[in-house]
Amino acid sequence: MSTSSAGRWAVVTGASSGIGAATARQLAAAGFHVVLGARRLDRLTELAEEIGGTALRLDITDADSVTAFVEQVPECHVLVNNAGGAKGMAKVADAVEDDWRWMWETNVLGTLRITKALMPKLVASGNGHVVTVTSVAASEVYDNGGGYTSAKHAQGALHRTLRGEHLGEPVRFTEIAPGLVETEFSEVRFSGDKERAAGVYRGITPLTGDDVADIITFAVTRPDHVNVDYLVVKPRDQYSATRVHRRD
Repeated sequence: MSTSSAGRWAVVTGASSGIGAATARQLAAAGFHVVLGARRLDRLTELAEEIGGTALRLDITDADSVTAFVEQVPECHVLVNNAGGAKGMAKVADAVEDDWRWMWETNVLGTLRITKALMPKLVASGNGHVVTVTSVAASEVYDNGGGYTSAKHAQGALHRTLRGEHLGEPVRFTEIAPGLVETEFSEVRFSGDKERAAGVYRGITPLTGDDVADIITFAVTRPDHVNVDYLVVKPRDQYSATRVHRRD
């Protein structure tokens, strides 16, 4: 038996593409009024019109942007922390500090800012839910990925800490840790190199944004007393962050 979503408000960050856009569509189909947040307002507006949602510009790396965004959200029952990403594949010895800074600002401090700002509304809703999309990189490490894996480890730790700090309050916390999902993620990581990005998924059947959105929608529509704490989802072709089966 699922929880009714009618009249409930959901905020999705990073909603202009990939997992975020798919989640916005599926939550709207489930009955939520969805507030879509991202920097690319043109994409957001088009999607918001499609699903009957609200498009608001949001840069989670900018405290003023987060404040202005939250002031325009009258209530919040679900927050999906989806915005994030990776930059580069350098060894720690060759680390580009600006890349590391961007990954920590986006994945960690960005999640902190928007969650902290919306928490009073989530609690006041009487049945709030925070979903944070981390990664298998939140529990694994791999060569040339130190900036991203360290940021995702920190993001996961932040989210799991909230679960304990708000125990007894009417808010649920779910961490979704995807493996390989074919979105714009790899293009961002490789500075727009589409060929290199495509190579990440070559020979396998990766997850799609809709696959992850299905799971998010499932978690937030469970009965109020059910908390899906932590869920790892990978393609069948993927065993770990570094081991996949590729077909010719």
